[in-house]
Amino acid sequence: MSDPATHPKAPESTLNIGMREFVAMMAAIFGLQALGIDIMLPALEQIGTFYQIADPNDQQWIVVAFVLGFGFPQLIWGPVADRYGRKILLQCSLVGYAIFGIACMFAPSFEMLLLFRLLQGISCSGTRVSAGAIIRDVSAGRAMARIMSLVFTVFMVVPILAPGIGTLIIALMGWPWTFGMLGVFAFLVFFWTAFRLPATMKEPRPINLANVVDGFRRVFSHRTSFGYMCASGVIFGSLFAFIAASEQVFDEVFDRADLFWAYFAGIAGGLAVMNYLNSRVVEQLGMRRISHTMVIIFILSAGLNLAYMQFIGQNFWVFYTLFIVSFACFGMMGANFASLALEPMGDIAGTANAVYGFFTSTGASLIGLFIAQQFNGTVIPILIGFVGLGLTSLTIILITERGKLFEIGAGKA
Repeated sequence: MSDPATHPKAPESTLNIGMREFVAMMAAIFGLQALGIDIMLPALEQIGTFYQIADPNDQQWIVVAFVLGFGFPQLIWGPVADRYGRKILLQCSLVGYAIFGIACMFAPSFEMLLLFRLLQGISCSGTRVSAGAIIRDVSAGRAMARIMSLVFTVFMVVPILAPGIGTLIIALMGWPWTFGMLGVFAFLVFFWTAFRLPATMKEPRPINLANVVDGFRRVFSHRTSFGYMCASGVIFGSLFAFIAASEQVFDEVFDRADLFWAYFAGIAGGLAVMNYLNSRVVEQLGMRRISHTMVIIFILSAGLNLAYMQFIGQNFWVFYTLFIVSFACFGMMGANFASLALEPMGDIAGTANAVYGFFTSTGASLIGLFIAQQFNGTVIPILIGFVGLGLTSLTIILITERGKLFEIGAGKA
């Protein structure tokens, strides 16, 4: 059995809003990242043509610039959130996200577009740190994993719908509005949180060099927190690799660009279903048992996909079916990995969430970019990367857990 301390009261006993509204609000905030990446995927080719990009692989930088901006600044926003509160950081970040989204519409060059995307990613990182710290403020352990799963379930609707929405926006208003709508959505979330979200931080933590260094030292020296941060950062590299190269895979490899949005929605739908399933079973089965199993399934499904594509042929429906299986595993890894990493860091939730976000965004995006850049007109390099990242993540987990998988005991989750 797990420690009873890991089962705190539900958010509605701490906040002045109900569970459903709280989950929806946090999902909307988390969704800013997914929306900022996915809504313009159908527009990448048109953007490349508009800016006269010679190498189609360079289009990936529109996604990667945002993700890179999203990563490192979290290390700054974490101590800020612990000192000044989650809500003020959230509000300022939402304004920045909206402004730079609108600026992307009018970028005079590809280089300026990438700069605005970088700055938008920096703003988005502040929303991510704030939301993660808020959830940790009001929950912990398996209860936190359940809430995170519900949040991920709702916000996974974003990548299901975003490419289709982007396609519709392009048809009605042109590709620049794929960026403009990000600004509109951010302003809506700004007003929602301004009027409905109360402050959740219990005690401010002064910002000084000693406190900041001590906060980072605690995160990096805690075996479980640091281990699951690293494991997440590695395996999530495969997620970013696919997002960066997804349009090329469906267009150049399988000649199915016309229904790209629908196939992308199918993959995201598998993620959403598994996130919801995790929210239903995690308090009974535990975070370790579920997430460790999913890592193994990810490795096996990616390995089978690689073997088929390499030795039999690049059949779309075989690839797509196994790909859905592989990516569905993230639905039962993400929330559990995050909860395992953040559970011991309640009093420095902002700093810990910032470090976790850095590992699972900047680290993962750099790994993902490297894999995506190996694209050669086949899916082989990407699948090789997936198998390698899965095995590396499993190795990190084995080291973290001292060679024991699925363990549930006193104080275990």
